[in-house]
Order: sequence, then structure tokens, then C-alpha cells
Amino acid sequence: MGKKLYPFQEGTLKLLQKNDLGKRLKWPDDYFVLRHELAFQAYEMQDWQAFIFDNGYANNFFYRVSLNRNSLDQIIYPKLGSDIKASLQVTPPYSKMNGKDYALLQPQDKYKWIEYYKWKVTVDWYTPIVQNLVFKAKAGYGFLGFFNNDIGPAPFERFYLGGSGLTGFQLDGREIIALRGYDDGSVSPLTGGTSIAKYTAELRYPLSLNPSATIYMLAFAEAGNTWNDFSNFQPFNVNKSAGVGVRIFLPMFGLLGLDWGYRLDDISSRPGMQQSQIHFTIGANLGQL
Repeated sequence: MGKKLYPFQEGTLKLLQKNDLGKRLKWPDDYFVLRHELAFQAYEMQDWQAFIFDNGYANNFFYRVSLNRNSLDQIIYPKLGSDIKASLQVTPPYSKMNGKDYALLQPQDKYKWIEYYKWKVTVDWYTPIVQNLVFKAKAGYGFLGFFNNDIGPAPFERFYLGGSGLTGFQLDGREIIALRGYDDGSVSPLTGGTSIAKYTAELRYPLSLNPSATIYMLAFAEAGNTWNDFSNFQPFNVNKSAGVGVRIFLPMFGLLGLDWGYRLDDISSRPGMQQSQIHFTIGANLGQL
């Protein structure tokens, strides 16, 4: 009997995920917002070949806290200010509480209740150069850690880097991060990375700042990489690309984008990858770290 094409099924039940758990802080200044989230996700694997186990269940119960300072002057075409975010997502350390010897457990039992902690930090900075010409710089880092050496990094919640950030199924909590000029997911191991670094620099110039049809051109250079072991983390050992693009904001569709990216580095696992890529994007945050 053949394997199913998309055998991975995800059922998600969010016990608590409300925006009103966010609170604007008055210290150190009025730009800070603190948010809390509590969520539960249940996964069912059926004949899933590209995973640690083919069949079984996994549960992801986590708490996330994030601190955000946003001083951008506007949303669609920011010219001035910064957007700084730091977050921690963590599950209970089940293996430290239940007394089981996880070195002896099968993967189906080892990952029945997923345990991990996940840090992410991103910084966006905008500054005007002349008139409406704007320079944007962004840096982002992420790290997926674990509580028990007998379990190691969780197979869920990993980072997949490369491409437009649109292609792929976010069935296992994975974060699909864009890196223009490369194939989708090509700058990561097949099982995803447990740490990531990404940098972006853009020059933006608007053709129209009409709120009903905002259009701007951009030239970019960006770089990034992922690693499976934090001991191998080298934040400046990255794969680079450059290119140009255009963004169009329409109230009916949101922000639409088209980019041409040229990769500057080779990926040993993808010897036949094209040197340049055209990417279509939707939304301002999709595919972002």
C-alpha cells in the first residue's frame, strides 16, 4: 500500500489566545507593549515518512510572552522609527517532573508531550535619506532549546529558511522564513534548523503614497543561515543575496510584492539551484522571522 501524499494531519485547539492579554506599558516609554499567550496544539501523524516517527500523536502546550517596542511613524510605508521584538515560548519541562527514563522511550512516547523553549529577537530600523527615500535595516535571531539531553531538540517549531516564505505546510509548528534568491527551504536541513540568523538591508522609494494604492520600489541585500546545533552557531557565516522588487498596497488585497533575487553563495545540498529567483509575496509579515 502506497504512502499518502499529505499524510500529516494537524488539529489545533487554542485554549487561550486573546489580543486583550496585551498591555501597553508606560515605562520606560509609551511605545512598549507586553503580551501573553497560552495555547494548545494536538498533532496526528499518519504514514509521515519525513519525520522522527511515522504514526502517532504529539501535544504542544505552551506559554508565550513577548515584549515589543514600536515607534514607527506609519504602518504601510514607514519612514522613521524602529520596531523591536523579543519573545520567549516555553512548554512545561515534562521530563523533569514525571520520573521517566527518556533514553529508553520510543519516539512516539518521547514526543507525546513536546517540551522546548524558544527565544526570538528581531530589530527593524527605518531612517529617511532624502525626501521619501528610506533606508531599512533588519536583524533577527532565533533559538530552539531543550531541557533533557535524552530528548534533544524537539522536531517541532523549527526554522526553515529560503525562498519567498510562502511555500510549505506549517503543520509541525515550523517557521517558514524568506530569503530571496534561494529555493524555498534550501538554506536549512531537511528537518529544519534549531537556530537562525537573518539580516536585511533595503532602500525604498515610493511611486505613490496614496492610502488607497501605495506603491514603492526597493533594492535589497540580505543574508541568513540556520544551524542544527547551537554550538555551531556562527551569526556571520551566512548565505547572501541581492536584488530589486516592488510593493503594492491595496485595501482590498493588502500588501502584494514581487522580487527578483540573485544568490551570491552556493548551497552544497542544492547543486542545481538557479542563480536568480523571482518571488511573489503577500502581506507585510508573512515569511518574516
